[in-house]
Amino acid sequence: MSVLTQPPSMGDVLKYEANPNYTRETVTLLQGFPYPAGAVLGKITASGKYKLATSGGADGAQTASAVLLYAVDTTLADAIGIVVARGPAIVSRAALAYDATVDDAAKITTKLGQLASVGIIARDSV
Repeated sequence: MSVLTQPPSMGDVLKYEANPNYTRETVTLLQGFPYPAGAVLGKITASGKYKLATSGGADGAQTASAVLLYAVDTTLADAIGIVVARGPAIVSRAALAYDATVDDAAKITTKLGQLASVGIIARDSV
């Protein structure tokens, strides 16, 4: 018998939010690849588009400011995504996805601190 696996969904990522009308935003995701649910995003200052928050750079996206709630494929073009952009909100730490440059515990801790500064708290949750 084959084993079926399901990618993370919004329910796996978002554990609590005070009011979806306040905490969520619709944003434009930068073209390039499929963004998974739970992607930790930063906003590019010049264009206002979002991409995976990096651990370096100077385009503004080095600061984590949102978490993507639903997977979005931007392989061929920019696309719209729904994010938690402000809190109070709690997300599952295990469901978060990071840019390849966020590759050690210190960098992850930095990104979690940046999210906390906008009221998005990452917790180990069930």
